[in-house]
Amino acid sequence: MHLPLNALRAFEAAARHLNLTRAAEELNVTQTAVSQHIRNLEERLGKPLFRRLPRGLALTDEGLQLVPVLTENFARMAQALARMADARPREVLTVGVVGTFAVGWLLPRLRGFQDAHPFVDLRLLTNNNRVDLAGEGLDCAIRFGDGAWHGTDAERLLPAPLAPLCAPELAARLHHPADLAAQVLLRSYRAHEWPAWFDAAGAPCPVLRGAVFDSSLTLAEAAALGAGVALLPVRMFERELRQGRLAQPFGHTVALGQYWLCRLKSRPPTAALQAFRAWLLRETASAG
Repeated sequence: MHLPLNALRAFEAAARHLNLTRAAEELNVTQTAVSQHIRNLEERLGKPLFRRLPRGLALTDEGLQLVPVLTENFARMAQALARMADARPREVLTVGVVGTFAVGWLLPRLRGFQDAHPFVDLRLLTNNNRVDLAGEGLDCAIRFGDGAWHGTDAERLLPAPLAPLCAPELAARLHHPADLAAQVLLRSYRAHEWPAWFDAAGAPCPVLRGAVFDSSLTLAEAAALGAGVALLPVRMFERELRQGRLAQPFGHTVALGQYWLCRLKSRPPTAALQAFRAWLLRETASAG
């Protein structure tokens, strides 16, 4: 069945507004034109799509079935046309990201960046916070630390205070920081973290004998599986906390670094990098 596109568009607008006048204003046509389009569509379908009421319109069962299909497809058409209208050639952007930030913050928001910047062909390379921007051919990197890396411009993204996290069953048995002395304390390769946390919590640091990990992601997984207590950036594991895989037994935190966006001072930023930087700074600012 051939259905005129203008008639379908007029029906979809009228269905959203349930008002012919507002639909006509949106489509920049007269109310009479909208009425004629809808009447034409109803005649072709052989079914009424609206019930005319004294103060507006109401959809019939047939109209209710048709509306979501049209709304979804018109939206997809608009997105496709917007991408085609962007005359900029696609530009590769290679980003090195510490795995914890990639999984805990970036990936859940990545669709928003891609939809807003279709000209950017994004390549994400995850790492354990040890990167060589020049040697690995990276346009930029997201790193954890103090922001002082030789030869780079670093812009602050997010604070990431550390706190002990563990399986909920273990957390239920921990009431004071000193209780951790009897537990296995899992460690990262940054040996100063646990002593700094105990100092902030006002408790003596026990002898550390737990396994050492080079990634916070594997550290968190070990803690969730009951292997011990891990010191982790809490905001990167909010999903695991909501799901009940991890628990935070104490409110004490220690700030030993932040997440930063870094690029080489010697390399001017491309249009893709400028777009990514602006989006990243905006998103992290709104996230607090």
